[in-house]
Amino acid sequence: MAVNVERDPMVFAIDDDPMRAPARYHDAARPLPAIADPAPLGLAALAVTTLVLSVFNAGLLNRSGLPVVLGVAVAYGGIAELLAGMWEFRRGNAFGAMAFGSFGAFWLSYWALEQFLVKQIPLAEVGNATALFFIVWAIFAALMFVASVRTTPAVSVMLALLTVTFLLLGIGDAGAHSELVKISGWFGIATAAAGLYAAFAALINSTYERTVLPLRAVRHVR
Repeated sequence: MAVNVERDPMVFAIDDDPMRAPARYHDAARPLPAIADPAPLGLAALAVTTLVLSVFNAGLLNRSGLPVVLGVAVAYGGIAELLAGMWEFRRGNAFGAMAFGSFGAFWLSYWALEQFLVKQIPLAEVGNATALFFIVWAIFAALMFVASVRTTPAVSVMLALLTVTFLLLGIGDAGAHSELVKISGWFGIATAAAGLYAAFAALINSTYERTVLPLRAVRHVR
């Protein structure tokens, strides 16, 4: 939410960061950072890559086209998101750095697993191995959700849906439950929708220097 928009438009861009807890005091804005907010890039990278994968998992497209996910995973979900995480470190935002850095690494590891490593796993163990991969990331996403409740509901909803997506993928892969994988695809699409909203709300609000799409940051005024 905007603070002192009329007096200083740049304060708006800083205070409307969806990946950061709001200022503790109502009229207190953080100092202007040396770099632009990387949150829209990180959120969009996570959302778009999740959307591409989830379209196939939901059965909306034939899975023979699944390799197209790998290019998006390494370039956008991996490299671009990892860079966003490093820029969050520069801005002093531990939550954003943890989220984008880790999920950027997730997409790079997913690309490496699908492109190179899964071939080294015995066929009978592929399901259990990939299930472990997704369930561990579900646990991580759940922990990030707990941390996110101090930021914005849009980010919290995205992480809650991502947790369910990973969990369903893991369970589906463990028992070859194709229907669970399809359901995970729909949760992934919902995850992408929440992430895209948060990304473009932050971007549009910053560009227009006013609240066009509300993010409703959780405030603690005292």
